[in-house]
Amino acid sequence: MTALRLTHEILTVRTAHPFAIARGTQQEYRVVWVRLADGDGLEGWGEADPSWYYGETADTVAAALGVYATVLPDDPFRLEEADAAMMRALRGNAAARMAVSAALHDLAGKRLGVPLWRWWGLDPSRAPRSSFTIGLDTPERVRAKVREASAYPVLKVKVGTPDDAAVLRAVRETTDRPIRVDANAGWTAKQALARLPLLAELGVELIEQPVAPDDLEGLAAVRRAAPMPVLADESCRTAADIPRLAGVVDGINIKLAKCGSLREAQRMIAVARAHHLAVMVGCMIETSLGITAAAHLAPLLDYLDLDGALLLARDPFAGASLAAGQVTLPTSPGLGVTTR
Repeated sequence: MTALRLTHEILTVRTAHPFAIARGTQQEYRVVWVRLADGDGLEGWGEADPSWYYGETADTVAAALGVYATVLPDDPFRLEEADAAMMRALRGNAAARMAVSAALHDLAGKRLGVPLWRWWGLDPSRAPRSSFTIGLDTPERVRAKVREASAYPVLKVKVGTPDDAAVLRAVRETTDRPIRVDANAGWTAKQALARLPLLAELGVELIEQPVAPDDLEGLAAVRRAAPMPVLADESCRTAADIPRLAGVVDGINIKLAKCGSLREAQRMIAVARAHHLAVMVGCMIETSLGITAAAHLAPLLDYLDLDGALLLARDPFAGASLAAGQVTLPTSPGLGVTTR
C-alpha cells in the first residue's frame, strides 16, 4: 500500500455581510484545505474550520496537521485506527482532525467509486430542510436580510442582546416562515425564561443553546418551561457529553469542527438516539467542502443547519446543493466536491 501524503493550504473567505452572534462579529475567516494523496492518482479532500472559541486558528490547524501526517495509516479505510492515532499523537484540535477524517473518507469513497451517503446505505430523500441564518443586526437590517433570504423556508435568528424582542418582532412582521432562535450561550437562565412568552407568541419552533455551556441546571429549567424544543450546541462536543444532557435538553447540535471526525459524528447520532434525543447537524462559516462532508449525514437527522457556505461572498468549492433549503447530495464518489 502506497503511503499517504498530506498537504494543506490556508484559504481566506469572506461573508457577504458581517456575521454577528452573541460572542462577536466577524466577516473574514481563514479555513484550511487539506489534501491526502495516495500516490496512485487519487486525492481525498477535507476542510478545517477552526474557531477561537474552541481554541483553534488556521495556524494551530497547520501545526497539528504536521503531527497528524506522521501517524496516519497507509490504508484510508482504517478510519478508526486513524482517529485513534491522531488522538494519541495530539489531543484536542478537533477541526484539524476533522479535515483529515473528511479527506480519508473522500479518498476511501473514491476508491470504492461511490459517494459517502451510498457507502453508508442512506437515502438522500430523507434529509430535512436546512435553516438559513440571520445574524445579529438592527431590526431594520434584519428585515432586509429576511427579505433577501426569501428563498429559504426556515430561518434561524441569532439572539443574545438587549434588542432581542425588537429583532424577533421585526422578523415575524416580515415573514410567516418558521423561526428558530440561537442564543449561542448569550442568555442567563433568568433571561431565557423571561423571553419564553415572546418566543411562544411569535411561534418560534426551537431554541438552541440559550445559556452557558456548563449551566446544565439552567438548560433544564429552560427546557421544563419552554413550549418548544431546546437543543444543546456548545454544551455538546462529543458523544461523551451526551449522557449528561439526557433529560436536560430535547436534542443536540453536532458540528464536525468540534467533534473531530465523521466517525465521531456517527457515534454521536447513535448515542443521542439511544437517549431519545433529537439530532441536528450544524456548521461554522465554511465553504462547500466543509458543508458537504456534514451534508452526507443529513438523512440521519431531525434538523439541519448547513448554510455556512451560503453566507459567503464567494465559495471556492462546489458540492452539496442547498437550493431553497433542500439538500441535494453529490452522486460522484467520495465527498463529491470540486473547485469552482
